Amino acid sequence: MKYGARNKVSARVTSVKTGDVMSLVKFDVTGPARMASVLTAESVQEMGLKEGDQVQLIIKAIHVLPVKD
Repeated sequence: MKYGARNKVSARVTSVKTGDVMSLVKFDVTGPARMASVLTAESVQEMGLKEGDQVQLIIKAIHVLPVKD
């Protein structure tokens, strides 16, 4: 799959909080930093994101797009 972004980092999902419409997914990334992404609850369910999953974070502008291979 191709993405319209050039920046990506490996990360591990550390928590998933799901509401009625949106979900907050937090990640540990390589190095002394953490990142978070807000995405729809439907997207979290479709991707099957859960704590401990290894993902790629695609960074474009202000958006952090988690990609699970």
